[in-house]
Amino acid sequence: MLLDTNILICMAQPGGEKLEAEFAALSPATSLIVRVEALGFQRITAEERGRFDQLFAWVEVLPVSDAVAEAAILLRQARRMKLGDALIAATALLYELPLVTRNEHDFKHITGLRLINPFAEPESA
Repeated sequence: MLLDTNILICMAQPGGEKLEAEFAALSPATSLIVRVEALGFQRITAEERGRFDQLFAWVEVLPVSDAVAEAAILLRQARRMKLGDALIAATALLYELPLVTRNEHDFKHITGLRLINPFAEPESA
């Protein structure tokens, strides 16, 4: 599974260890773009930086390859979307990984992209 920025941010906050433990056995990965988004916050504290560094050492950080860039270009040509979201979605698609995110709305239009929202209410039968 590929973790979106908002999931890593939740894991970095107090109490986030529970969410981290939930995914620990599933060999999670993330995109290099997520690392840039999370660590690029202007007012990040040293403590927050340290927690993010731990998380990025724990997950596999997948690169933004030419193939990812080309897939992101196609996604952006098909529908207006933020560059970061397109690169993250393209990474998930190319590596055939479900995307774990709270922002389902930003990605639900992408054909073939599997979404997991660990905060969503369970569907009733």
